[in-house]
Amino acid sequence: MLGLFSSFAARLPGHARPDSVRDDETPIRSELFSVERLEQHAHSLAASQPVHRGRVAGKSLAARLRDNERVLLTAYRKIAATTVEGQPGSPAAEWLLDNFHLVEQQVREVRTDLPESYYRELPKLSEGPLTGYPRVFGLAWAFVAHTDSRFDPEMLTRFVRAYQTVQPLTIGELWAVAITLRIVLIENLRRSASLILHRRTERLDADLLADRLLGTKDHAADPAALASVERAPLSDSFVVQLVQRLREQDPEATPAVGWLDRRLEEAGTTSDELVRREHQLRGATNVTVRNIITSMGLISDVDWATLFESVSLVDEELRSPGVFADMDFSTRNLYRNAVEQLGRGTALGEPEIARRAQAAAASSSEERRKDAGYHLVGNGRRAFERSIGYRTRGLTLRRRFVRAGISGYVVSVAATAAIGLLPPLLVLALCGIDGWPLAGMALAGLLPAIDSALLLVNRLITGAFGATLIPGLALREGVPADLRTMVVVPTLLTNAAALEEQIERLEVHYLSNPAGAIHFALLSDWTDAPAESMPGDADLLAAARAGIERLNRRHPDDSGIDRFFLLHRRRGWNVVQHQWIGWER
Repeated sequence: MLGLFSSFAARLPGHARPDSVRDDETPIRSELFSVERLEQHAHSLAASQPVHRGRVAGKSLAARLRDNERVLLTAYRKIAATTVEGQPGSPAAEWLLDNFHLVEQQVREVRTDLPESYYRELPKLSEGPLTGYPRVFGLAWAFVAHTDSRFDPEMLTRFVRAYQTVQPLTIGELWAVAITLRIVLIENLRRSASLILHRRTERLDADLLADRLLGTKDHAADPAALASVERAPLSDSFVVQLVQRLREQDPEATPAVGWLDRRLEEAGTTSDELVRREHQLRGATNVTVRNIITSMGLISDVDWATLFESVSLVDEELRSPGVFADMDFSTRNLYRNAVEQLGRGTALGEPEIARRAQAAAASSSEERRKDAGYHLVGNGRRAFERSIGYRTRGLTLRRRFVRAGISGYVVSVAATAAIGLLPPLLVLALCGIDGWPLAGMALAGLLPAIDSALLLVNRLITGAFGATLIPGLALREGVPADLRTMVVVPTLLTNAAALEEQIERLEVHYLSNPAGAIHFALLSDWTDAPAESMPGDADLLAAARAGIERLNRRHPDDSGIDRFFLLHRRRGWNVVQHQWIGWER
């Protein structure tokens, strides 16, 4: 059979990993695993995926992504053209045709989420069929192959966890799981689309041959047309279509029927077997394409931050003990970024760094040092770096600049201005201009040079030093009693309408934050006046008290403590302005 017929289906079993990503066009489809079998496969996969030590550029996925986009666009246009012409299409082709906008969206997201600098940091495989590609790409490839491109967050979570029991993944790799899944799904869709077009072309060729043999569709009957394929290898799609066209013909009247029967007999197969296998392959392709398109939609809807934290070994280390789990996502990510940065400058793995940070926190007697964040992002960072043998890798200059403070800023501006001003002055000196004329030109150019230096240094500082994130708690159930907080809104008591508006705003603040031990207060002052008290003051103050009491009745606190307060300050005499003004002014 293999000597006579070329078949895509014959290459499918066991094809979880390719010999070459670029050269192989076989759909990524292998034995379908249960979740338990998938976990076992993750163990063996992790044991067989060694990676290069250090940072390696590796093979680019961006070029393959561009090629996949081009092939898919071509397939989409061809399928759309045949649909317009009224030719029947398979369900797989219709899935691609109806959901191509989703495919384009996935390609755009991959380009955005996988910049070259990020890709370089991903550990690359040093052995195996995917040598040079990221390890996480091999992980995603195996998951897609053994699930037939069906995305299930729970299965993926268990698969990644099982993999990490043998070989931990870095923080960067865990974030890249979603990206590489998209890349592999796009790759698989490209292969499936190529298979759809190939089979369609083979069927059209078979139809053309049948038309020539039978003399249909404006063709004269030509038995000699068989010579073009008499000794050529034939695909299953071609043979099945030809069998269907010649099935009702008399072998005596149509010699091609006898020839086809002899070819099938020599190959050790039958037309029924080929039809069954072709329909099986067509059905498998339909399922795969449907799964790919559905999975692309599901991937976009998944909360990847939650999934990441459920499989992160670093999070597992930082969560117990301590308040890491109670912090907001930005703070948790700040800690993880610190661990990731430290991991690039030491031989230790990221989970071990997190473990040592927790150990350093546990051994501290001072309360503020009993959190891993003190050693990862706080004042204990330098000592912790020394304890793990961290190599700064370019941070020394930045840290010296920060320690220098304003003096370092002034020196930087002065040096930049001097560098900008010196070359034109040297040119003038070489031209014979010296003495007072040269000094005058130097003074004239000093201000523009300083102005340009300020712009340049400020731009460099803004790009090199981002805003410092202050760690914070998530407070998912509101502010606890031991962190009781008051939100104070300053206001001037001017008239009844403005006061009522401020009270309504205070209620809005509460309605936006109704849970927990949080209280709200108006901090009121009188307007400036020639006397300590003025007519109407008492009425405004009484209205303010009445408004606060009304809010407390409307929104009582379960603890029995008032939710709303009025903090009012008297006027004080200001000698400079010769008026009675607000106390704090």
